[in-house]
Amino acid sequence: MSDYLRLGVNIDHVATIRNARGGAHPDPVKAALMAVEAGADGITAHLREDRRHIRDEDISALMAALTVPLNLEMAATQEMLDIALRHKPHAACIVPEKREERTTEGGLDAAGQFDTLAPVINALNAAGIRVSLFIEADAAQIDAAIRLKAPVVEFHTGRYAHVEEQERADELRRIAEAAALAMKNGIEPHAGHGLTYDNVGPIAAIPQIAELNIGHFLIGEAIFDGLAASIREMRRHMDAAR
Repeated sequence: MSDYLRLGVNIDHVATIRNARGGAHPDPVKAALMAVEAGADGITAHLREDRRHIRDEDISALMAALTVPLNLEMAATQEMLDIALRHKPHAACIVPEKREERTTEGGLDAAGQFDTLAPVINALNAAGIRVSLFIEADAAQIDAAIRLKAPVVEFHTGRYAHVEEQERADELRRIAEAAALAMKNGIEPHAGHGLTYDNVGPIAAIPQIAELNIGHFLIGEAIFDGLAASIREMRRHMDAAR
């Protein structure tokens, strides 16, 4: 465990704004470089099947421009596996994906989809790409991650972020217990989804969690305060919790 908590900045929704009008602006690669300058330890980008925000050429450009790790969020499909193996990002986070959802809803069912996930994870591991599974904070899902030989899990914090205060305390305890279980079994725990200045502190304070991935909130705050200032403010909250 380390006192330092890494921050991965998800730049998907810079691309969402770009795609709303077409053309090249705002440029997600420029946003990624600004995020790094402001203190991001890595960049996350989700290449979805329908290319609703990040596009294939963005991944190529990010790989060429970044000096920090790129975390490619991807569904466990042959198309996405081929793309990951071609680009070889630092990490690949396997997420559930439904075309009709607005954003990723809930964690991956690693236990129920074991046979589908195993060959994808094996191929990524063999290529030296660090695999992460975006899962709920649940012992059965952690057990599946262990059996799948995934070195990282990222706990879905969406429920924690959106429930009432008492339920939030229960959810926080569940995440903390899952993080301890993951680390005990040699898996590095990360967390993300729905985190803001107001709710990040208790998650950041969980000592086993090594990294938070945050995007939508930071891009939204950037409208008012600028991207660099928003990232620095999030970094401040994270550091204070540690």
